[in-house]
Amino acid sequence: MPSSRLLRNTLLGLLYLSCTPLVSAETLTVSAAASLTNAFRQLGQSFEAANPADKIVFNFAASDVLVQQIAQGAPVDVLATADEDAMDKAAAQQLLEAGSRKRFAGNSLVLVVPADASYQMTTLAGLNQPTIQKMALGNPASVPAGRYAKDGLTKAKLWPQLEKKAIYTQSVRQSLDYVARAEVEAGFVYVTDALLMKDKVKVVLRVPLDEPITYPIATIAQSQHKNLASRFSTFVQSASGQAILAKYGFTKP
Repeated sequence: MPSSRLLRNTLLGLLYLSCTPLVSAETLTVSAAASLTNAFRQLGQSFEAANPADKIVFNFAASDVLVQQIAQGAPVDVLATADEDAMDKAAAQQLLEAGSRKRFAGNSLVLVVPADASYQMTTLAGLNQPTIQKMALGNPASVPAGRYAKDGLTKAKLWPQLEKKAIYTQSVRQSLDYVARAEVEAGFVYVTDALLMKDKVKVVLRVPLDEPITYPIATIAQSQHKNLASRFSTFVQSASGQAILAKYGFTKP
């Protein structure tokens, strides 16, 4: 039979284990606008480093597509969109946790051309020149960057004559790729996207817009990890998170 001391130590050990809370690993699914891909991947790595028991899984696509996926039952915990309009659509369908929506970043829309292009443009009216046969922009029906581009061209009273040159894309990153490969003569992207391929595209002008470009983030109402979702959103808005976003060209909202 074990000694009384050994028995006592064994019982104390079992009591300690029963009173010690178990660290439960959680996986957070974040659906984010395509323009956030690089910045959010680094944000995710930093968050995981500070929270080693947790894992962040990302799903990147056009903002409206992400909202549609969630509305159709996709198991998502956090949504970050490239404009307020897409988040408004999520709110209208009661997809968001009440009080969780926050603005966390800003951006600018720019017109880019292939890096070796010789033609010049100082205003949007330059898109009328015969050299520009195709211009890439996200589909305004589903891509925020496309909505911004159409609004900018409409404000400049150029949309009716330039619409025929439009090549619609499924995301702002696809527009960037088309310009980088010189498959189109010009394209509308965010300045943060242009910075990623500054060796393949060049910015010719910043597009004037009536409203600033802001990015909201929110917890999904059906999330099973609301506490972790809130902590991730808070991290994105923190000084550390904002420093990472600034590294990729995003501004404060």
